[in-house]
Amino acid sequence: MKFTIAIATYNRLAFLKRAIDTALSQTVQCEVVVVDDGSNDGTQEYVEDLSQTLAASGDGRLIYHRNSHNLGHSGSVNAGVERATGEWVKLLDDDDYLAPNCLEKMSEAIALRPQAVLCSCQAVQVDEEESELTRTRAVGPGRVFYIPQEDIHYGMLLEQVPFGTPVQVAFRRDAFLKTGGWDSSLDANFDDIDSWIKISRFGDAIFINEYLAYRTVWCGSFNQKFSLENRLKAHILIKHRIYNLVNSKHRSEIPNIKQIESYLKLHWSLVALKKAQVRSTVSLAFPAMFLPGSWNLLFSLNHRFADKSSSSKTKLGSVSNEKENLKAYLKLKLLEQSLKEKQWGRATKFLLPIVFSPAAWKLILNLVILKKRRSNLSPVRKFVLIDS
Repeated sequence: MKFTIAIATYNRLAFLKRAIDTALSQTVQCEVVVVDDGSNDGTQEYVEDLSQTLAASGDGRLIYHRNSHNLGHSGSVNAGVERATGEWVKLLDDDDYLAPNCLEKMSEAIALRPQAVLCSCQAVQVDEEESELTRTRAVGPGRVFYIPQEDIHYGMLLEQVPFGTPVQVAFRRDAFLKTGGWDSSLDANFDDIDSWIKISRFGDAIFINEYLAYRTVWCGSFNQKFSLENRLKAHILIKHRIYNLVNSKHRSEIPNIKQIESYLKLHWSLVALKKAQVRSTVSLAFPAMFLPGSWNLLFSLNHRFADKSSSSKTKLGSVSNEKENLKAYLKLKLLEQSLKEKQWGRATKFLLPIVFSPAAWKLILNLVILKKRRSNLSPVRKFVLIDS
């Protein structure tokens, strides 16, 4: 099995050097294709010189490709896969990097499930100094498991199958080419998720519960340039695309698309709230905030966040915030009653203080979500253990 690591880059030479180094240092040999989208920071000179130096010593693995004109991130990914000669392609953004044994572990897992077209691992989020910030959460059973093709889109729709960002994912090249590649209209805004949706039409998905990739979180990341409103629009589009591909055996178990749209509006309003973007919080949440079904779906799909919150070192009932928690709980109960009785004016009166109350949100996540965990949404049960 041959792997190609495809690195899309644009004016990030300092980061790119690290990405190339970790690609060439893999414990299994692989081809490395660097696609330069028209950089003017010395990227071309550096990669060409390195490629020639390696070739002089008999190592011809590093290939440099410069786009004839600026294609954007999605177009550069497509160009990298076109130039690749490996059966499997591992994408790598220039500001991310890999553990030395990433491809070795992926190769071992794929060998156990040849029907797979996608393989995803866990990732560590780091800052510009490579200090750890967070880690993606393990899913499914054991160290390696797979999900049959007919269950993937159902799991993606209900957010129980998290493939992750490009640094986590590898795919079979022939399946990628059948999809037509990345959608440039979504450039750096859910274009990766859109690709996983399309590739997974052609085979199973493998998940590895090991941290084999590192994603840099910083202000220069591609997706930082999009407003939350644009992120919401793209997210809704992606959910529509997944919805249309859900296997017929799951159709009776999924919410309708309008409920999903409302849930997404609530989700992104919470993101806006965390960023203290008050105007966006209100505009994104309206009118979904008045629909009980939207809240139910939000609570059900975010149970993993509830698990994380419930294990926090700061206990919900600590003496220092007991009074605020009690006030927030009463407001929540009054809001719930108003929504049930369709008393919209009264509901608005209680909603606004709740929106701007950290204590209220903590209660929502720790009390209400946990009560909703036994919802009517059926979990994905097709996790098939390969290696414990």
